[in-house]
Amino acid sequence: VQLQACGGGLVQAGGSLRLSCAASGRSFSSYGMGWFRQAAGKEREFVARISWIGNTLAYADSVKGRFTISRDNAKNTMYLQMNSLKPEDTAVYYCAAASFGGAGTGVKEYDYWGQGTLVTVSS
Repeated sequence: VQLQACGGGLVQAGGSLRLSCAASGRSFSSYGMGWFRQAAGKEREFVARISWIGNTLAYADSVKGRFTISRDNAKNTMYLQMNSLKPEDTAVYYCAAASFGGAGTGVKEYDYWGQGTLVTVSS
C-alpha cells in the first residue's frame, strides 16, 4: 500500500488543522493505521492509532482531548483532526499502515509509511 499525507501548514497556537492520509492499493480496510510525528532533533513518536474497522482508538497523552483520529474505508483515507494546537506540536507528521489490523503504538509495528507533512505552530 502507498500512503500520501497532506494538510500540514503554518498555524497559530490555539488553531486547528486537519491532516489526511490517502492510501492506494488493495485492502486498505484491513490495515491498522496510525499517525506519528517527528520534531527536529527528536525521535519519531506515536500520536494516534485506529484499528482496521475503526472501533479501537488510542492517543498519546500529549494530544489526548485535542486530536481526533478517524478513517473512511470507502474512501481509503485516514484523518487527524488537530485542535487547540500548541507550539510543541510542531513536527513532521507521518501516516503509517500496519498489516496487523490491531497494531499498537510502536514505530516498528507499522509496515508502510507516507512521506510526511510539516505542521508548524507559532506562538
